[in-house]
Amino acid sequence: MVFSLFPSLRVPPVAGRAGRRWLAWVGLALGTAGAASGAWAAHGYALWGELKYPADFPHFAYVNPQAPKGGELRLVSNLRTSTFDKYNPFTLRGSAPAYLSALMFDSLLVGAADESGAAYGLLAEDVQAAPDGLSVIFRLRREARFHNGQPVLAADVKHSFDTLMGPHTSPAYKTVLADVAGLDVLDERTVRYRFRQPNRELPLTVGGLPVFSRAWGDDIDPKTGQRKTFDQVVMDTPIGSGPYTLGPVRFGKDITYLRDPGYWARDLPVRRGTANFDRITVRIYKDNTAKLEALKAGEFDLMRFFSAGDWARRVNGKRFDSGELVKGEFTHRLPTGFQSYVFNTRRPPLDDIRVREALGLALDYEWMNRQMFYNAYQRVRGLFGNTDCSPQGAPDAAELALLSPWRAQLPPAVFGPMFEPPRTDGDRSLRDNLRRAQALLREAGWTVQGGQLRNAQGQPLVLEYLDSNEGGARVVTPWARNLTKLGVALKFRPVDFALYQQRLRTFDFDVISIAYQGSDNPGAEYADLFGSAAARTEDSGNFAGVAHPAVDALIARMTGAKTRPDFLAACRALDRAISHSHVLVPQWSATTHRLAYNAWRLARPAHMPPYAAGEGWAIDTWWAQPTAPARR
Repeated sequence: MVFSLFPSLRVPPVAGRAGRRWLAWVGLALGTAGAASGAWAAHGYALWGELKYPADFPHFAYVNPQAPKGGELRLVSNLRTSTFDKYNPFTLRGSAPAYLSALMFDSLLVGAADESGAAYGLLAEDVQAAPDGLSVIFRLRREARFHNGQPVLAADVKHSFDTLMGPHTSPAYKTVLADVAGLDVLDERTVRYRFRQPNRELPLTVGGLPVFSRAWGDDIDPKTGQRKTFDQVVMDTPIGSGPYTLGPVRFGKDITYLRDPGYWARDLPVRRGTANFDRITVRIYKDNTAKLEALKAGEFDLMRFFSAGDWARRVNGKRFDSGELVKGEFTHRLPTGFQSYVFNTRRPPLDDIRVREALGLALDYEWMNRQMFYNAYQRVRGLFGNTDCSPQGAPDAAELALLSPWRAQLPPAVFGPMFEPPRTDGDRSLRDNLRRAQALLREAGWTVQGGQLRNAQGQPLVLEYLDSNEGGARVVTPWARNLTKLGVALKFRPVDFALYQQRLRTFDFDVISIAYQGSDNPGAEYADLFGSAAARTEDSGNFAGVAHPAVDALIARMTGAKTRPDFLAACRALDRAISHSHVLVPQWSATTHRLAYNAWRLARPAHMPPYAAGEGWAIDTWWAQPTAPARR
């Protein structure tokens, strides 16, 4: 997974799927929840209620404002590709370096890692949302500067918006910004975003867009003699206004970012105590085993772990014994997200809800958590786990009012208790689940013929699980083994990352696994994940192919809610509709960030803020130890 350095305004580190990560991240940390206008003041904007920090706050509470500047932070690339082939993180093709977007580009607003659904002025010194919710005005700071020394002007904000909405970036931008009617330049340092309808989320969404200079890539392509289009801006050094600039690069080995000592925002309250390292070097390794051994050898300083097996059994060695390397588990309050296996319902037999439910019944999570994950995870339950949007029990009156007009088109289970993933502990067993799955498959027309499960046309039930990581076979094999007991063949198909991206872009798969980010305040990004228009749009985030008028209506009610109770009713109803459609097989989540780090080289604040994003907390707020013990 990819994170943003400054936690509450997410920008896409690479295009395509990463553009969709940006959409989810905006919802996660800023919140996205429709309606006329949120609470706002000149220095910030909040969705529901008051801003935590007053206009005269000196710094965010979770930073060390006296943190020394200097030293180097050595990281490992967290991208699934082994290297990168461009510096432009916003175009569709190719892979940009890890962390480039977060380190090099500022936005109008920036959020705090100890507050959800709010943001404060960064490039913008003033934000004013119109009372009717149809526009927001940002006034830029006079001191704001790009890396080339030029001022950040309204024309640059407009250029950035127009470019991101153009033909060479992810369609995810166009989906989440569909209600933005346009951007007006009011004067040299003032812009106004206009909205097609009142929408509480949009001031935060547009405030989180990356802003880059008009001069970036503004030259002639020597091959064509024509001015470059944005997709031809590939290896041009980005011209942003963030705290870091591009430093030395060794392709296939590492990339270094250099702290800009003259960074224009270094003394702003929203930046004080952050961006403390003079150099951030990101090293590139081709596989996880090489990364782990390099960490143990002291070749870099910090690594986030997603594998419970690695964390429990392989994160050890002499540097851990000496105290140089430390294992830290940091509890957060982030939404669980909904990491899931995803069925492509555009293809038979996955277009049959009975088949999808049967396949989900064969996943024995309790056995996997016990035998493979060291009981380190909790089962995902719906779209909005660990948030107020998570539905409980049967629908209440407000939810039923939204769902009832669609009763004939929704599964009957939507109107009963909230979906619970099948269990295999207590009074339930895998055998019971498989019997239920067999009954569902028979009902859908799949019977055993000649010792093999076949449909009326004699075709076997064979599916392909697509992954870009051969290590994924270990996790999917127990599920596939249980499916064979039903007569279903789930074949593991590993492909290189470029082909994987292409097949996802064109929806050329049966089953995949996606780690969807959660959100305390879901909104327009869910139109990209589950909306009917996105289901028909290549490179959208609607991998499952959900195309249902009820889902579209619920997303619209969620993003257009005028009160928090209306918003909660809509998102809970949406969760019920998606969960009971069985387009996703819920996987697992963790409530901690697992970080191994070099305690001799790095110092950190005493506490992690509740909404910090993994290693982003370290990059953002840690600092270099002025002295380190001699290595023994």
